[in-house]
Amino acid sequence: MLYLLGVNLPDYKVVSVALRYFYGIGPKTGEQICHRLSIHRQCKLQDLTEVQINELSEVLSKMKLEADLRRDVRENIVRLKNLGTYVGRRHMFGLPVHGQNTRQNGKTAKRLNARVFRRQV
Repeated sequence: MLYLLGVNLPDYKVVSVALRYFYGIGPKTGEQICHRLSIHRQCKLQDLTEVQINELSEVLSKMKLEADLRRDVRENIVRLKNLGTYVGRRHMFGLPVHGQNTRQNGKTAKRLNARVFRRQV
């Protein structure tokens, strides 16, 4: 296991897939990082050299990941609630935010959105 910027990455995974263990990196961003560092698409994490790992950590340290990104998302939700916007009120009441039906999806959204609300109180 490679420990990089506070996250354990499995050695046997492809690099672009292993980068998804970071909060804030998805498939497209992982591919872009590999392309920028000229890492082969099928290269596994255990096959990287020390120089490549150092370059990877430099690139990741410049990005907004993990706790910083989570804090920004939380602050955006709090800002919407304080402004009293429609989306903010939906967050407050634990209802679906992105236009889903409440008849079918309300239970899941109430569980998820209410959990975010409870953490802030």
